Amino acid sequence: VFLSLQLFGTIVWILVASTQIPLPLLQGWVMFVAVTAWFLSIVFLSVFLFGYANRIAVNWNQADFIFHGATFVFYFGAFLLQAATTSLHHFPRKFNSTIQESILNGREYNISIAASV
Repeated sequence: VFLSLQLFGTIVWILVASTQIPLPLLQGWVMFVAVTAWFLSIVFLSVFLFGYANRIAVNWNQADFIFHGATFVFYFGAFLLQAATTSLHHFPRKFNSTIQESILNGREYNISIAASV
């Protein structure tokens, strides 16, 4: 479970980082969630791999449930923000400009869809 979380967290991290970030506040939160969840899952995995789980008196089933529940809530919120950013791709980047340049071009739109999923 932790390795799949690492893999998908890394993919989200790469996909969001490869866009031009038209709305830095929204996508900054997405990046924060992906990096933080990735780092915390590495720490959580290390606790089990190096045997610290036997030395620390914690209910690990409850800790695992809370960790994955919180990760789900944060990733779901990040999904909503990334999807909202993706849905704005038709709007112009600069409202006062004579050149109608959209927020996301075709390639960035496809990357943003992949990051949302």
